[in-house]
Amino acid sequence: MRQMMDRQKIHGFLDQHELQHTFPEALQERIRLYHFEKGETICTEGEQLSQMYFLVKGKLKIYTVSSEGNSRLLRFKNPLDIIGDVEYIKKNLVFNTVEAVTEGALLGISYEDITRLAYDHPPFLQFLLEEVTHKFYIESNASTLNHLNSVETRLASYFLSTATTEKSTLFYQEMKTTNLKDIADLIGTSYRHLNRVIKQMCEEGIIEKKSKRIYIKDHDLLHERAHGNIYE
Repeated sequence: MRQMMDRQKIHGFLDQHELQHTFPEALQERIRLYHFEKGETICTEGEQLSQMYFLVKGKLKIYTVSSEGNSRLLRFKNPLDIIGDVEYIKKNLVFNTVEAVTEGALLGISYEDITRLAYDHPPFLQFLLEEVTHKFYIESNASTLNHLNSVETRLASYFLSTATTEKSTLFYQEMKTTNLKDIADLIGTSYRHLNRVIKQMCEEGIIEKKSKRIYIKDHDLLHERAHGNIYE
């Protein structure tokens, strides 16, 4: 990640996400702004964090890696999700790997500054409590959702969460074999089964494979197959 020395942008993000009263003034002056690129790893499972990050722009994906080296998608993060909150409270290493789906920005505050300047600030503590509670609720259900929902539902949700817009047409760009194998791993299926589901979706007119990309042809039907998107 690249740190940006721009106090005006920091205060702009605080205003945009209505955080002016959440952070005490002294803490606001200690906030750092970071820019990340698509595909960049924000933090890795087992890593030691020294800051809490607040996602103010872009999208991130959260996944875990088993002892056998298999990845499993847990959920996607959108503004105003937090990274490092549970690790701060529990004083643990990073639980899951966080990777950027798009480019974006994070506000970072050191754990030391939080302890020194916000530990007895009720609005911040209330905000943190709500976010941590929501995170535990969502992530505790993620594994169950992966097993209870069909591969079609999981894939449709994955497409919705990673799609971008080009000339008003949503598309998904990672169509190389290696990337499809990664997707199969993330949503908990085999590469062969994934290809069968993609072929079926193409035949039903939901998506279209073209020039190593997948174009979403029927967004409403894809959303229906995703059951509202189980990953967000």
